[in-house]
Amino acid sequence: MRELAGYREILLNLIRKELKVKYTASVLGAVWSLLNPVVFLAVFSFVAVMLGTTMPNFPVYLLSGLLAWNVLSNSLSTGSTSVIDNANLVKKVYFPREILPLSAIGVALVDYVLQTVVLVLFMLVSGTGFSWPEITLLPLAIVTLVVFTTAITFWASALNVRYRDVQHLIGIGLLVWFWLTPIVYSSGFVQEKLQGSEVLGGRAFGAYLLNPLATVIQGFQRALYGDPAPVVDGVAQQVLFDWSVGEVALGLGIVLAASLALLWATWRLFFRMSGDFAEEL
Repeated sequence: MRELAGYREILLNLIRKELKVKYTASVLGAVWSLLNPVVFLAVFSFVAVMLGTTMPNFPVYLLSGLLAWNVLSNSLSTGSTSVIDNANLVKKVYFPREILPLSAIGVALVDYVLQTVVLVLFMLVSGTGFSWPEITLLPLAIVTLVVFTTAITFWASALNVRYRDVQHLIGIGLLVWFWLTPIVYSSGFVQEKLQGSEVLGGRAFGAYLLNPLATVIQGFQRALYGDPAPVVDGVAQQVLFDWSVGEVALGLGIVLAASLALLWATWRLFFRMSGDFAEEL
């Protein structure tokens, strides 16, 4: 950590460089990042209408989970190839190699901030507003997401240097992972369907929660969407998990603790394998 702190200028310069490369020669520049959630919102809203979804404030529900998902997806996709993409730098200059996947995460977080502006503006204009004390879950959800994302990005970027199949598996894995996580559909619906069911002798809903992103995304949705069961035509519709704010915080705390342990393990793996990067590139 101390060595990384000493190289923070390189990390910031890499993030700036990646952002410049990403938007260079484009007329709209960073506006493309703002258009991304708008396009997703239009497409998924159209699909929701076609499927007859009656979820209140669907745009807020969708974007609160989708923007968090984009942090993990973009970090993992670009972070897994970050060492290979900077092969010349790795061969010629000494610096902590962890900086490379960390810069990919930094770029994803900048995009998250920009895209969250779109969501907040939409919430203010539409009169959705924020709920108290739900909004207090947001910092914990962000920290948990960043720690978990960093852990698996270290793992993927280290393995991808030796086994180039990893970058192809990540694309397929992210597609499956996205649809296994309640981002587009209601998490409350998932809980209702799985509660009381069993898989291999265990509780199906408990098995579903083994996906750490289900809890992390729930944290973002509860913080920004607010009411887990809004009333529609006099009937409460269970949109989010039937958890109290304290139970969501506890779930995030458990995922955060597990993510810290995973980060410790994957960081050690990355450090051990980084000694051979120059030879393997």
